[in-house]
Amino acid sequence: MRISIALRGWRGTLARISQELVRRPAEDDSLDMLPVGTALGELALPTSKVPEVSIVIPVYGKIEYSLACLHSIAARPPGMPFEVIVIDDASPDDTVAVLSNVGGIRLLQNKTNLGFIGSCNAGAAVAKGAVLIFLNNDTQVTQGWADALVRAFDAFPGTGVAGSQLVYPDGRLQEAGAWVFSDASAWNIGRFESRRDPAYRYAREVDYVSGASLAIPAKLFADLGGFDPRFAPGYYEDTDLAFAVRDRGFTVRYVPDSVVIHAEGISSAAAPDSGMKRFQAINLHKLAEKWQEELTRQPAPGTPLTTIDRQRRRGSILVVDTSTPDASRDSGSVRLIAMMRLLVAEGLHVVFAPDDGHVSERDITMLGGLGVEVVARPWHASIPAWIAAHGADLHSAILCRHSVATQYERFVRRHAPLARVIFDTVDLHFLREERAAVQAGSASLSRQAQATRRQELDVIASADATFVVSEFERSLLARLLPEARVLLLSNIHEVHGRTAGFAGRRDLLFVGGYGHPPNADAMRWMASDILPALRRLDPAVRIFVAGDVPVEQRSELAQAGLDMLGRVDDLQPLTAHCLASIAPLRFGAGVKGKVNMSMSHGLPVIGTGVATEGMQLADGVDVLVANTPDDFASAYQRLAGDEHLWASLSEHALENVRNHFSATAARDALRQAIN
Repeated sequence: MRISIALRGWRGTLARISQELVRRPAEDDSLDMLPVGTALGELALPTSKVPEVSIVIPVYGKIEYSLACLHSIAARPPGMPFEVIVIDDASPDDTVAVLSNVGGIRLLQNKTNLGFIGSCNAGAAVAKGAVLIFLNNDTQVTQGWADALVRAFDAFPGTGVAGSQLVYPDGRLQEAGAWVFSDASAWNIGRFESRRDPAYRYAREVDYVSGASLAIPAKLFADLGGFDPRFAPGYYEDTDLAFAVRDRGFTVRYVPDSVVIHAEGISSAAAPDSGMKRFQAINLHKLAEKWQEELTRQPAPGTPLTTIDRQRRRGSILVVDTSTPDASRDSGSVRLIAMMRLLVAEGLHVVFAPDDGHVSERDITMLGGLGVEVVARPWHASIPAWIAAHGADLHSAILCRHSVATQYERFVRRHAPLARVIFDTVDLHFLREERAAVQAGSASLSRQAQATRRQELDVIASADATFVVSEFERSLLARLLPEARVLLLSNIHEVHGRTAGFAGRRDLLFVGGYGHPPNADAMRWMASDILPALRRLDPAVRIFVAGDVPVEQRSELAQAGLDMLGRVDDLQPLTAHCLASIAPLRFGAGVKGKVNMSMSHGLPVIGTGVATEGMQLADGVDVLVANTPDDFASAYQRLAGDEHLWASLSEHALENVRNHFSATAARDALRQAIN
């Protein structure tokens, strides 16, 4: 419980004064706040006797705020088992009597007033959860707030404390973490700015987060001795805890997708030199004395915030692709998201910009939760405008696909002369187009493929490094452009593993959307030739298609016998039921994500030579290769009658993903490119 008391220079002072004077609504309706001081009905929280998370709420009077806080938790509970511990700090009103009627909470009563620190430590002492979340009683929580805090400890290994995005009831941003200066004063990042600005919506390391909504592993909190009693009754105990956590080698992280509304000052409103607030100045001096040596490494008072940001980062990397990645849409998105996650783990500030300019609130939240900042309108006019403004800070720019690279490479060279330009082919488009032209027998497609070849090879020749997804493509470029620096960075997949054995399996699974030409061709081929060949051997066999397909084509393909499922968020039930995955691609390039995805679940693959090329796969060992409809039918029949073969293919599939499509292999390629 603390407040920032040092404004950084006259410009910062004037800016904050002007923001305070702007007329704003008392509440932001989009926050869906519960009314304070209004009867909200009976209250019982869905808590557990075996919690994973313990929510600790100290209270002192202001029962109307405490009830609104508890009602908000009941309306938006954590997604894991939890308990709520409320510590009454000898309230002078009827708080205890009222809270005694609330179901599902553990109510502790201090015999004497212990203050914020004493109450928090008392609650933590009886907590059963592995993670503690300290929450002020003058807050209201939003959907997913607790899950995001807990998720941060796994998503960002080494995190010791995680804190929420705090917003005022009127919707303005209160805090996106904070920086501490060498005199122990602090600056709340983003204070009074828009909470929707992507600049404040990506997870990052900070100096400290507010105790108004703060999560910490229970064991670490106990090892540190809890909140330091010397800061009793309150103020700067959260800053002190953050310094103690960082002194142990852990990090403090701001978690933007955990949004908590905080009526700051309700519980301690008073003049700065009286009441509770007088401890603000007292404890600032205590903090400066306790962490005197560590504070010498903090920035000097008056240091511009942009300078602090720059000093705390290893560097900034701009990533541009045609559109915002969606892991449920295509394997390229899965790969790009994994790449950006790895770059964040390397300590880099990652900024993503979609060339088509389309970014949803969900996209900003998803990428921000990974630690990725998003360039989007209206916050940035365009990608060139962002590059012109921030080019001097760029360490590297990763330009995905030749259509993006040809637009922005020269602009990056001009405005970010020190940045490394990295071209991510995603797959060699010219190779895919050449094969499509041959398949279709089209002279116009052949001419288009030649134009794409010239564009891609020009970009590869001028880039500082180029990523390809298969050894086949790397070998091809070694012949075409021997001087180019080409690195293998293939698909990146988590190994999900098998959830069911051979018994009872049947049918085939195809993963892919119709919008990708090789997939559209494969679906038509399955409907017209492959499924009839299969049904000559097994009349009941089905092919399930998991992916986006336009309504007209979906109806046509369904009539032909394919089971059209649309986009499927969770493939596990299908991979547990189907006998195999089918990949009947007749043209294409790169590594096929549908093959990787199926193999990551231990599901054997029956695919064409095009579908399985460049993936270190051997026919009959890792996959079954089929190039005609009758080949697919024979392979399915063979697999259905041979449990040993199925188990062997399944195990080798998992091993292939571990060995060739892991995050470790991708990390090595990224390090080579950016260093």
